Amino acid sequence: MPSDSIAITGLGAISACGNNTDETLHNFSKGARSAGKVSLFKTELDYPVFEVKGFSQENKFMMRTIVLSFCAVKEALQEARLEGKLGDFRVGICLGTTVASQLNDTDFYSAYRDKGSAPMDSVNRYLKSNLAGCIAEFLNLRPKLCATIVNACSSGTDAIGAGLSWLRNNYCDIVIAGGADELNRVPYDGFSALSVMSKTLCAPFDRDRLGLNLGEGSGVVILERASLRGKNNFKLNLCGYGLAADAYHLTAPRPDGSGLENALSQALNEANIYVKDVDFINAHGTATHDNDLVEGSVLARVFGSKIKFLSTKGFTGHTLGGAGGLEAVFTCLGLREGWVPNSAGFENIDEKIGIAPVKERTRVSGKYAISTSLAFGGNNSALVFSRN
Repeated sequence: MPSDSIAITGLGAISACGNNTDETLHNFSKGARSAGKVSLFKTELDYPVFEVKGFSQENKFMMRTIVLSFCAVKEALQEARLEGKLGDFRVGICLGTTVASQLNDTDFYSAYRDKGSAPMDSVNRYLKSNLAGCIAEFLNLRPKLCATIVNACSSGTDAIGAGLSWLRNNYCDIVIAGGADELNRVPYDGFSALSVMSKTLCAPFDRDRLGLNLGEGSGVVILERASLRGKNNFKLNLCGYGLAADAYHLTAPRPDGSGLENALSQALNEANIYVKDVDFINAHGTATHDNDLVEGSVLARVFGSKIKFLSTKGFTGHTLGGAGGLEAVFTCLGLREGWVPNSAGFENIDEKIGIAPVKERTRVSGKYAISTSLAFGGNNSALVFSRN
């Protein structure tokens, strides 16, 4: 196993908070939240969503998730100075999604139900829309390893964790990792049926939280062994990953939070650091009652009452399979820039949780930060990042 540290050399993000990382930082700084009525599909429901605006989908045959991921990958490769140079290396592509793994064209189902047949365009589009495979094709690349992770709302986090493993086991030189998902009527109706969506803007960890808002987007990181391209002033590293399953309930987290605590312990051990070394945490923070209660209680128990933490879903909505990728990028931006935004939507501390996220733009000066994900199926994931 190589002894190299694993550097993060490129970041790419697109969401309702910005179509790139610069726009995202600008809107973070202003505390700007861009949510409204969904325009991408017809619905009688009136839950607000965080929809990407100013974004042109030129190829209508591709799923929107694929095109969103192209934007994030392109930005990340530009920052890493790897555009047109990937052919010189053993490259892995590992991306997470949920919506893009579904044949989710409701018009197709309606036509088939009503007429007994339907045009197969949506089926063909689905069969050609493997996320990691499409990125490889987009880059005209034959990757050493190529995988699409479908693990509910931790998919993007788990994809980055898998990429870390590939590099540490010397399967690849460079890994393109992250997640992406689009707004779609299937999860919109599904989360409504679960009664976990709010008709007002979400308020993660707030005493009066009413539920989540859905969003869309993609977040991608470029990972590589730090020695790969000679001496470089890399500012960020990926240090550890932890994964643990609750084995408790299909949609609810284990009330004692032991699965999340186990994932955090694994990530800290792999990073070879202690709890006291962690400067801040970008929490999953969906603004649902159960998630925030369990997650917040675990953070208080493990890291103590003084830990700085936030949820960036108040700026992006819950982007499902894209959340882990986006929030990894946001965590890295916090380390690189030396500040994190307010935890948008939060006003009042929930005494059952006992700790509160940051309410304003906050300086962060430590070396290590964590991003967490809690998913349906009881999956808990955590990543540890550092700055040099």
